[in-house]
Amino acid sequence: MPPNRPDNAGRVGEVARVFLKLGTIAFGGPAAHIAMMEDEVVRRRGWLSRERFLDLLGATNLIPGPNSTEMAIHIGLARAGWRGLAVAGTCFIVPAAAIVLALAWAYVRYGTLPQAVWVLYGVKPVIIVIVVQALWSLGTKAVKGLLTGTVGVAVIVLSFLGINEILLLFAGGVLVMALENLPPGRGRKAAVGALAGPALLAATAAQAAEGAAVASISLLKLTGFFLKIGSILFGSGYVLLAFLRADLVERWHWLTDQQLLDAVAVGQFTPGPVFTTATFIGYLIAGWPGAILATVGIFFPSFVFVAISNPLIPRLRSSPWTGGFLDGVNVASLALMATVAWQLGRAAVTDWLTAVLGVLSAVAAFWLKVNSAWLVLGGGVVGLAYRLLS
Repeated sequence: MPPNRPDNAGRVGEVARVFLKLGTIAFGGPAAHIAMMEDEVVRRRGWLSRERFLDLLGATNLIPGPNSTEMAIHIGLARAGWRGLAVAGTCFIVPAAAIVLALAWAYVRYGTLPQAVWVLYGVKPVIIVIVVQALWSLGTKAVKGLLTGTVGVAVIVLSFLGINEILLLFAGGVLVMALENLPPGRGRKAAVGALAGPALLAATAAQAAEGAAVASISLLKLTGFFLKIGSILFGSGYVLLAFLRADLVERWHWLTDQQLLDAVAVGQFTPGPVFTTATFIGYLIAGWPGAILATVGIFFPSFVFVAISNPLIPRLRSSPWTGGFLDGVNVASLALMATVAWQLGRAAVTDWLTAVLGVLSAVAAFWLKVNSAWLVLGGGVVGLAYRLLS
């Protein structure tokens, strides 16, 4: 990686310009963001070889946090050292967060107007389809055999029974890691118990503490929540839904399902990381301070994880233990995402028009491969048109 010497100043400026542009125009979710990055830094500018780019992309799947944001941070580090790391991530996040913050202000001020309500009415079933599309795409890679498939089904069942999502996430990782790498027999069973026991006890204690906590809103609690999410969340930004709903809607009652769907819709429709949903939610809960602290909380761990993991990239995926843990965490994340998609789908599809919108969006997404940003825009237009014509 380049050191932070005076001759790197030009590279830092290049990194800032590229990622400010991408943070402003990169619609369509993590896969689209990463494709745009590849076009900018491999094809057009030659900053990285295709092989190096793929190595960095693989590394983002081994650490928690938003994949496209972490990819931006990795590229900045590779191109311009530690200053590049900070500049790339910040420049990719800030434009999107600023747009989302402006929309959150407008939502709070005008969200009860009929026009805004009907725009969101049309957007919500589309968002459910986009989540299902992401589930399908990611699931075909995450379910690698009978073991991961079984873990995924078990996590879905246990999630519907109300088991803590962090417990399920880490237990899935530990089980797949152990069962893929330990020989059959009592030794395997004992090791699984030894590995999973502390994780399950810690998660159960955390769940009990959360259940006993007062649901009052505090900036410290809000910041800690999003730091936790940014530190443990693997996979697509859509997996964020499972964690947000469990705490913010069910445990603390800071948001409703409708508000959560609205926040996800805004995060999907705007450019940049889907995790800027946290900016929107932070503003709904605690105004400008909440928006800023939620944004910093959810993204800060990514900078730390990239800085730590970047030098280890050549060795991480080659370890069957690390790879097994990641396989289990990934499939558990998608299982949690599936349960939340079902729960939110019931709130989004409420009549014949939302059902038709859902079906048409599914055709457009799965068959015609329409960009998700256009689908969200189309849903909003249909909802508003229905309101004006009825």
